[in-house]
Amino acid sequence: MVIGSSGGIGAAMTTALQADGRFDKVIGMSRSAAPFLDLTREETIAAAAAFAAVHGEVRLVFNAAGVLSADGASAERSWRELDPVAMALAFQINAIGPALLLKHFLPLLPRGGKSVFATLSARVGSISDNALGGWYSYHASKAALNQLVRTAAVELARRAPEAACLALHPGTVDTGLSRPFRKTGLRLRSPEDAADRLLAVIDGAGASQSGLLLDSDGTTIPW
Repeated sequence: MVIGSSGGIGAAMTTALQADGRFDKVIGMSRSAAPFLDLTREETIAAAAAFAAVHGEVRLVFNAAGVLSADGASAERSWRELDPVAMALAFQINAIGPALLLKHFLPLLPRGGKSVFATLSARVGSISDNALGGWYSYHASKAALNQLVRTAAVELARRAPEAACLALHPGTVDTGLSRPFRKTGLRLRSPEDAADRLLAVIDGAGASQSGLLLDSDGTTIPW
């Protein structure tokens, strides 16, 4: 299952998984695909999970959805720019929505054998790695997401000891989210390259990595 399959990384991951051939079926979900899934509406998440359940064993759930800033607001450079409405929407999409994915999709993972729930997070969600400041809503919502993944991993281990619940940092990828950086000279990774790297990390991860924030090269990013 690929959530956010209409976005840059989500679409590339869907294509990579379909080409890989290891899964009997690859299903993409988003606000512009069927089955419809909107991270701000729990009933659509529950319906999407029910849809997935009738298509066989779910061995991989990959969430590619997220926002840098919501409803056209720019990422905050100072506390003076904090807006409670924009902040709440960032938390809804980056943290609360993925928490509801955990709620409805983790019970679908088989109790035996390897299975993975992976969600895109970000290095800037690491509190100890934050030396630049700014981007309050994005930093904080991704830090919340990392804690949610960590907490869910503890519970998942009791139910499915070989499963992994992962937060993944894809690097800076050439997608709509990275649009503000295109004029800075920063080297952007293609969505296809990012998907291949992330799939390699998922392949190499096991239960011992469950609950960690992993970089696209497989190394652990500190909290």
